[in-house]
Amino acid sequence: MQMQELTIKRRVETGKQVAKRLRRAGAVPAVLYGGTRPEAITVDPKSVLRIIHGHAGSTQLLTLTFEGGDGSRLAIIRDLQFDPVSERLLHVDLQEVTADRAITVRVAVRPVGEAAGVRDQKGILNLVLHELDISCLPTLIPERIDADVAALMIGDVLTVAELQAPECVRILNDPGQAVVTVAPPMAEEVVAPVAPVATTTAEPEVLTERKPKEEEAADDKKAKK
Repeated sequence: MQMQELTIKRRVETGKQVAKRLRRAGAVPAVLYGGTRPEAITVDPKSVLRIIHGHAGSTQLLTLTFEGGDGSRLAIIRDLQFDPVSERLLHVDLQEVTADRAITVRVAVRPVGEAAGVRDQKGILNLVLHELDISCLPTLIPERIDADVAALMIGDVLTVAELQAPECVRILNDPGQAVVTVAPPMAEEVVAPVAPVATTTAEPEVLTERKPKEEEAADDKKAKK
């Protein structure tokens, strides 16, 4: 992995109000860990965003240079805090490292090849594990670890144990953990035809006019005569 360079500046003041003032001035508060004590520093947010662009999920080794020429150090980015609404970078945590001591970091997983289950069976490739925990020397941090998916058919699972890690890199995840799977294609929803509703026209009811009781009695007398 290519080493990136980042210029940092020491700061004396700390606190929320100081952090707000620094952000208004175009800087971002940061902390450098790993020395005898944490050091309060500031960084240029544009430089940090440029470094991490296109490297999501992977840890990068940095050469830190103090503004004013006060030496340089090796470090990695441990944490980034962003505003959940504006997505502005708010804070950076850096971890100082030494070239001869192994560290634990995370790197991205990248599927390589076209799965046979996708090509021949119309299956769906699922990347279950996007990042891996690894242990290695800082100078040997890989950009990513490739996962060869070419032989996977529908129902197959590629596990951590089947990954090929670079030399001198040890994967720390559970060997049985799933990395990539191939799922069956999504079944198309079949809509059952709706049977037409039979409509029947009711015949109109014939109503006969009822005669008053007096008229009925008169009719009965005429019939008797």
